[in-house]
Amino acid sequence: MERNSSLWKNLVDEHPVCTAWKQEAEVAIYHLASILFVMGFMGGSGFFGLLYVFSLLGLGFLCSAVWAWVEVCAADIFSWNFVLFIICFMQFVHIAYQVRTITFAREFQVLYSSLFQPLGITLPAFRTIALSSEVVTLEKEHCYAMQGKTSIDKLSLLVSGRIRVTVDGEFLHYIFPFQFLDSPEWDSLRPTEEGIFQVTLTAETDCRYVSWRRKKLYLLFAQHRYISRLFSVLIGSDIADKLYALNDRVYTGKRYHYDIRLPNFYQMSSPEMPRSPMTEHFWKSRQYCDK
Repeated sequence: MERNSSLWKNLVDEHPVCTAWKQEAEVAIYHLASILFVMGFMGGSGFFGLLYVFSLLGLGFLCSAVWAWVEVCAADIFSWNFVLFIICFMQFVHIAYQVRTITFAREFQVLYSSLFQPLGITLPAFRTIALSSEVVTLEKEHCYAMQGKTSIDKLSLLVSGRIRVTVDGEFLHYIFPFQFLDSPEWDSLRPTEEGIFQVTLTAETDCRYVSWRRKKLYLLFAQHRYISRLFSVLIGSDIADKLYALNDRVYTGKRYHYDIRLPNFYQMSSPEMPRSPMTEHFWKSRQYCDK
């Protein structure tokens, strides 16, 4: 305790106080270094944010080293600033090399810039997702899945083209680029369950899609929880879009637009089927409004 108090006394109490301050300002390179430090510490995260930070900090330390060598003539100040400049330079080169080596096929580049980059997904994280997938071509009028025949063993995301969804030969809706082909089927099964497609998916044009095998994707989810949460959000949003696409096609004989979120919707759309009390009340209120 006495040793600590004596150290504090030597540093503060007995340290000589500045009696005279320099009237003239330091040279411009010193102020340039300070400005570079301020701008560098305002950098963001991610690979490009780190490139921004280390480039400006490195230039700031280099300016400080030049100032120490030319103006102050202090070897220790010059040495520290020069060593810090070398460290920042090496970090910049290392990060730039990592960014440079992350290259994708054209489909993955389009997919990243259109869907994943707006969500703040970094290139290394997207590379992990992309390495577990494959790009597949589906020719016009070829089927991705057939009703009652094709097993649900993968998850696919359309990159280009258009897919037609039908059930028993009746059109349901289209699947457009950057939408999942089989999100409802994926969400309906647990990891240990197996299932069969209840719809037919046919390519209306030549299509390209990115596909993940089911077991490999679940393994990826187990290793990276943030990727699991990301796909959960994307799949949920995609299912909602498909439900609203179905909702826009639903009309009765009098052109009333019914919401698929209402209870017993299918009973409402089929007069020959019995209706629940809530549905009957809704139906009667509609008839009353017509009169």
